[in-house]
Amino acid sequence: MKRPVLLVGGRVVDPSQSIDEPRDVLVLGGRIEAVERGLAGPDEAERIDVSGLVVAPGLIDVHVHLREPGGEHKETIRSGALAAAAGGFTTVWAMPNTDPPLDDPAAVGFVRQEARAWARRGEGGARVSPVGAASRGLAGERMTEIGGLVEAGAVAVTDDGYPIADPALMRRLLEYTQTFGIPVLQHAEDRALSAGGVMNEGAVATALGLRGIPNVSEAAVVARDVYLAELTGGHLHVQHVSTREAVESIERARERGAPVTAEATPHHLTLTEDAVRGYRTDAKMNPPLRTERDRIAVREALIAGVIEMIATDHAPHHYEEKEREFDDAPFGIVGLETALGVCIRELVEPGDLPLSGLVDRMSCAPARAMGIEGGSLRPGRPADIVVFDPGEPWTVDPARFLSRSRNTPFAGERLTGRVRRTIVGGQTRYVGS
Repeated sequence: MKRPVLLVGGRVVDPSQSIDEPRDVLVLGGRIEAVERGLAGPDEAERIDVSGLVVAPGLIDVHVHLREPGGEHKETIRSGALAAAAGGFTTVWAMPNTDPPLDDPAAVGFVRQEARAWARRGEGGARVSPVGAASRGLAGERMTEIGGLVEAGAVAVTDDGYPIADPALMRRLLEYTQTFGIPVLQHAEDRALSAGGVMNEGAVATALGLRGIPNVSEAAVVARDVYLAELTGGHLHVQHVSTREAVESIERARERGAPVTAEATPHHLTLTEDAVRGYRTDAKMNPPLRTERDRIAVREALIAGVIEMIATDHAPHHYEEKEREFDDAPFGIVGLETALGVCIRELVEPGDLPLSGLVDRMSCAPARAMGIEGGSLRPGRPADIVVFDPGEPWTVDPARFLSRSRNTPFAGERLTGRVRRTIVGGQTRYVGS
């Protein structure tokens, strides 16, 4: 039996209930029992003083690469789950582009069971939900046995980081997944247009002598897919939006009532192609960092709710891989342990988004959009909670990451907002200093 927990004296921020005020939170049996002022709680409850801190629904990340099986030198299911908890995340969705990929029920079941096994030992972090491959071998040709993947625990399907290029396959996926009530996640990229590109196409790429990836590579696929979603009624989720053209397509589709959701990453919200200068491989990602106009468009779409949620696209790589020549280095950065601090510094502190709005984009909105049980402190919901100091400054030191990888463009930067405690299902999975 899980010991009751009473969080006392904190500022509860829960947009799902329009709460932003001092309250206590009582957890019984792994679920929220009450969120009120002056709670006493049972005698046996663990009483935790959270005065001066924010208590919010645990953060949710629907786009994380955990690398296991096949890439354990970069990340494992356990190390990624621990890193997620350190960042305040209580649920993460693990992408299927592993080796072998998560394209059959056994592979999907392995990820789910591995995470649960660590949790049973008391050594787990965030909940890990596997996302199944949309096509066999991520080859974009034959649809996987989606029913079997869902039965094994898959919560969605995608070929990330490969696009589903065949429109007929995408149509079938959007039709068939409705049977199971799951979304199709799309890495929007026309690989014929982006072939050989390693950063954004434009003046910076020209100055550096690097081949660029044009905006239309993303925008063309998004434009196609939102119409397919509208045609079929299937739930399309556009991953890591980076261009103003894609934002426009998503906004128009939502105005027409199309079942389309979208995410933005902290790095696309805050950085531009200028971060690549000096051939910084830690700023190499796909989709690439774009222009200031694109960054502003994505940022404004997130603030307006056109893009509902923030997702990290946590993509760990070994140090030696990122130390290669820029053309040869892999795409991607880690983001689980810096996301909250980056977003508070860049969105909340300037006054562009209230703290409640950020909690919504990082917790409540992904839960609503994807049908995840968390994202709220309502009584009866799972006790998935993050406790953080929204004003605490700290400096990013990759050597202290719980992730196995260190590839971040934010190394050495001063961020604001630090996680103090992460509770998953009523059990403390992380305690910060």
